[in-house]
Amino acid sequence: MTLPPVVAPEIIAFYTEGSDEATRLTSSADGQLELIRTQELLRRHLPSAPAKILDVGGGTGVHAQWLTADGYTVHLIDPVPRHIEAAQQAGCTVELGDARQLSAPGQSYDVVLLLGPLYHLLDQEDRLRALAEARRVLKPGGLLAAAAISRYASLFEHTATTWLHLERVHDAVKDILSTGRHDPGRKGFTAAYFHTPDGLASELTLAGFHEVDVYGIEGPTWSLLKAAEQHSGDRLADTPMFRAALEAARLAEPYPALLAASSHMLAIGHLNE
Repeated sequence: MTLPPVVAPEIIAFYTEGSDEATRLTSSADGQLELIRTQELLRRHLPSAPAKILDVGGGTGVHAQWLTADGYTVHLIDPVPRHIEAAQQAGCTVELGDARQLSAPGQSYDVVLLLGPLYHLLDQEDRLRALAEARRVLKPGGLLAAAAISRYASLFEHTATTWLHLERVHDAVKDILSTGRHDPGRKGFTAAYFHTPDGLASELTLAGFHEVDVYGIEGPTWSLLKAAEQHSGDRLADTPMFRAALEAARLAEPYPALLAASSHMLAIGHLNE
């Protein structure tokens, strides 16, 4: 008998006692940049509503809410009870669960979103297991959208915060750059795996997805926006600087050399008909 997967207790604690996912994408300019760009990229690729979407690791329902408003039928799964409670207000159905063992029957969804689970799964075996589950529940011709944190995000982030000179932060960033792994003992966040663009595309291909494209979500100037907002104390959403960063993300899309400069990446993969 195969035992069900276990979510690391530190992840439950982090999202229960620390990070507030309900406001992460709305409380800062770079967070809002991530939200707007994720909406743009998904709306570009999603089938027409009312397609069925499985939002795996959907947190408090930030994405489920606008997808439901767009006319989609959304079912959200997350391992954090606090998130499930909040997501009940997003207009979708909800379920406590794990990306590596979905309760949904095979070929039951038009779209699967994995906008959080991959970077919380440290071992490739677990990431491929989550991708295999997504593939199992997708209908033929279905679409997968999987997000990852860029291998280089911490370098840009902690230049913006000016914390890179701190020994524990410096050493953590150095390790992430060389191994892709984040040690939670050195700076805030859980243990995590940060992808390269090629690594993310390769994992989707290994899991059986085709026509895989990887996009930079925030684009190459998100850390400038973060630095300006943090050190000025001003809210920079809906300002010329915000609009410039958003346009930079759009302009950077065709240029692979700029892809790794985004904080997050979004991989779009398809199943054969």
